[in-house]
Amino acid sequence: MSPAPISPSLASDPLPPNSPWRRFPLVYEINTWVWLAELSQVHGKRITLADVPDTVIDSWRDLGFDAIWLMGIWERSPRGREIARTLIDLQAEYGRALPGYTAQDVVGSPYAVYRYEVAAAFGGREGLAVLRGRLAARGLRLMLDYVPNHVAVDHPWTLEQPLMFINGTADDLATRPNNYFAAGTSGVILANGRDPYFPPWLDTAQIDAFSPAAREQAITTLIDIASQCDAVRCDMAMLLLNRIFAQTWHVSPPAAEFWDVVTPAVEAVYPHFQFVAEAYWETEAELHDHGFAVVYDKRFYDRLRDSDAADVRDHLLADFDYQRRLLRFIENHDEPRAVVAFGSERSRAAAVLATLLPGMRLLQEGQLDGWRIKLPVQLGRRINETPDSNLRAFYEILLHEAAQAPYHDGVYMALATNPILGHDNGHESLIAFIWTLGTDWRIVVVNDYFQPVKARIYIPNPAWSGPQQWQITDVLTGGVIPIVGNDLLSAGLPVSLKAYGALIITVIAPDQGPNA
Repeated sequence: MSPAPISPSLASDPLPPNSPWRRFPLVYEINTWVWLAELSQVHGKRITLADVPDTVIDSWRDLGFDAIWLMGIWERSPRGREIARTLIDLQAEYGRALPGYTAQDVVGSPYAVYRYEVAAAFGGREGLAVLRGRLAARGLRLMLDYVPNHVAVDHPWTLEQPLMFINGTADDLATRPNNYFAAGTSGVILANGRDPYFPPWLDTAQIDAFSPAAREQAITTLIDIASQCDAVRCDMAMLLLNRIFAQTWHVSPPAAEFWDVVTPAVEAVYPHFQFVAEAYWETEAELHDHGFAVVYDKRFYDRLRDSDAADVRDHLLADFDYQRRLLRFIENHDEPRAVVAFGSERSRAAAVLATLLPGMRLLQEGQLDGWRIKLPVQLGRRINETPDSNLRAFYEILLHEAAQAPYHDGVYMALATNPILGHDNGHESLIAFIWTLGTDWRIVVVNDYFQPVKARIYIPNPAWSGPQQWQITDVLTGGVIPIVGNDLLSAGLPVSLKAYGALIITVIAPDQGPNA
C-alpha cells in the first residue's frame, strides 16, 4: 500500500526565520561527508551543500521530516586524521565496515573539531546558507553539531587560549603520555579529552568547563552556530554538568552550571533555537533543568533492545512533561544499525514506537532501507548496501502516518491491555497508546514478543456508544474492519498480532465511512 502524499499544511509551509518548532518533530540524520561524496559520484561532478538536487530535498519533505541533522559538517583536524589512521582498535572497526579500506578513506573524526567553520569541501558557510534557505522554503529545519567537552588537539584555541583547557605538567606528560600532550611548540601541556569511564580520546584536547574563558568562548561559538541553523545536538552534554566534571577532573566546581550560563545567553539572541543533548547515565532530568529543550532517551533504547514489554511500559509511564522533551531513536551513528540490533521484524515494531511516541523522533540515513553496516565516523566512504524494498515501503507508510496532526498537536494517553479470554496472558507483551485530536483517534499497539498474541484494548471514548458501525482501519495494511460502537466500549477492541507485529489504527465515524 502506498501512502497518500503529505499535506502541504503538514510538511511544506515556508519557515520564517527563528520561528517556533513543530511539536514532536521528525529529524533525519545524515553523514555529511559520505553523503556529499556519493552525490558527487552519482552526478559525475562535485556536489556541495549549495548544489544538492531539488529532488533530494523534496524527498525529505515528502517523507514527512521536519528537520535535517547534517552530522559532521565542521572542519576536521589534520592531526586528528593522522591519529585516526594509526589507532589499532579503530583499524579493526574500519576493516569490518569497509573491507579493503585505504588511508585515504580515513578522514578523521567529526567530533575532533578543528574549527567551527563549515568545511570548504562542503561549500563553506555560504553553501550551508543556501541549503538552509532551500530547506526552509520546504518547511524543513536544520540541526548541526556542537562538541562542548573537547576540540581537536591542533585546534587554534589550544595555542591562543590555553586557559580554556585542563592544563598538565611535564611530569604528567612523561608519566601518562596517553592522557596529556604538548600543544604545538608552545611548551603548554594539555589533557586529552575524556569521560570518567573510558580512556582519553587521543585526537582531542579537554576543555575546562569551569573556566570563565571557556564559557565565554562557548557562548560566542554557539551564537555563531545558531545564526546558521535551527538546533544544535550537543555531544556528550552530561560531561559538562558540575558534579560529573568535578568527579572526572578532581576540581572544585563554581556556583553556576556550565549550561545555566551558556544556553540562556544563546536563547536571548535566538529565542526558538533548540538545544538537544546527547545524554547517558540517567542525566536526562538534570539536563532538562539546565536548559535543554530535548534530551536523548537512551534508557528507552536500551530497554526496548535488551528488556521486555513490561520494562518499556514502565518507562513510558513517566510524567508526560518529561517524556515530551525526550529524543527517541532505534539507531544513530553511535549505535548498531536497527536491523542488526533488533532483527528485521522486531526493528519494525521498535520503529513504530520510536516514531509515534511523544518527543523528538530521530531516524538515520539508511535506516529506511535496512542498511546493516555501522560506519565508524572517521571513515569517508562506505559500502553500497542493497536496499530492502519491503522495509522501505513500511517506513514510507509509517513516516506518512507520523506526519499527521494528532501525533504532533493531539493528546497522548497510554492504554491498558487485557486478556482476550480467561487466563491468556498474551496481553502482557503489548505496548499500546493513543493520540487524539478532535474526532481523529490514532491507536498504536505493538507486540514486543517473539510469538503471536491476542488481546483486548479498552479505549475511553463515550462518543462510540450506540449500534452504529465504526470503521477500524489498519494503517500499515490498509485493511478496514467494521465494528459496532457498543461492542468497542463493552468488550474492547480485539487485536491479534504476529510476533513483533504492530497495529496503527484509525477509527472513522459512521457518517465518514466508505459506506455512509
